[in-house]
Amino acid sequence: MPDSTATDRNVPYAIRAYSPDQLIEALRKMYLIRRFEEGAEDSYTRGLIHGTMHLSIGQEASAVGACMSLTDDDKITSTHRGHGHCVAKGADLGKMFAEFFGKETGYCRGRGGSMHIADVEKGNLGANGIVAGGIPIAVGAALSAKRLGTGAVTVCFFGDGANNEGAFHEALNMASIWKLPVVFVCENNRYGMSTSTERSTAVKSIADRAAAYSMPGERVDGNDFSAVTEAVDAAVARARNGDGPSLIENVTYRWRGHSKSDRNRYRTKEEIAEWQERDPIARMAAMLKEHGITDDAAVASIEKDVEQAVEAAIAFAKESPAPRIEDATRDVYSPKVAA
Repeated sequence: MPDSTATDRNVPYAIRAYSPDQLIEALRKMYLIRRFEEGAEDSYTRGLIHGTMHLSIGQEASAVGACMSLTDDDKITSTHRGHGHCVAKGADLGKMFAEFFGKETGYCRGRGGSMHIADVEKGNLGANGIVAGGIPIAVGAALSAKRLGTGAVTVCFFGDGANNEGAFHEALNMASIWKLPVVFVCENNRYGMSTSTERSTAVKSIADRAAAYSMPGERVDGNDFSAVTEAVDAAVARARNGDGPSLIENVTYRWRGHSKSDRNRYRTKEEIAEWQERDPIARMAAMLKEHGITDDAAVASIEKDVEQAVEAAIAFAKESPAPRIEDATRDVYSPKVAA
């Protein structure tokens, strides 16, 4: 008789763990992230978006895979490169673009912009312009969940640059001491601005730092949706069971520069092209086709649907009203309460 266990091992975790509908929706979200950011990049070039932005094109599997087992009650904290996390957690594209455009209908009424989108109803506690700034917030959210007994888990996204900040070490230590329900997800895209991790980080694998704080650490291919999902799902289950935090390192790559002002002189065209060959969306689509979950026609339909969704979101943002000058100080000070 064939070994069914061996057969199961040959089927990717994501195929075994999730329904076809869930996997197709995950693929759609990955396309949404890619097309959203391409639309944002185009809007920036046209002068519709001011300031700067940090794109995560090439990192879509990390964002979507890490959020697969989360509910709206579960929380995430994000980074300055957080658009993908927002979409993965169910954000409204129209409100996101409106925030980019500085419009009143944006998530933060146009006051926050690209790096400060929050969607509390979906459990997104917000992106953060400060490197490692979201890590202590995640620990606070996890402490709250434990004290209140809500059963919620917090997934904390951060980049490789954050692993050398003091907040990283302090937060992981505290989370481990108190056995908090938090999963630390490092999106290692190999560069903190223009500095390679090979020059900035003493350990070869950031996941190795988990041992110092008595928690599991695992390094995975961050462009492999199934590998990301398998690692983070196990860590979420561990946290939800009261066994404390974990550290997952998703090794990935951003195709664009650090920000829109990045001239990209610190890496070669050959390196970028090599990573583009590992496109997480193409790999996800190929996996679903291989296992009979989708086909070329269905994928083309998803792409068309996503294109229309992004166009509609941009149109919504363009048509939305700008904040009034009279409201410049609104939400800055708390309202006066009658004595």
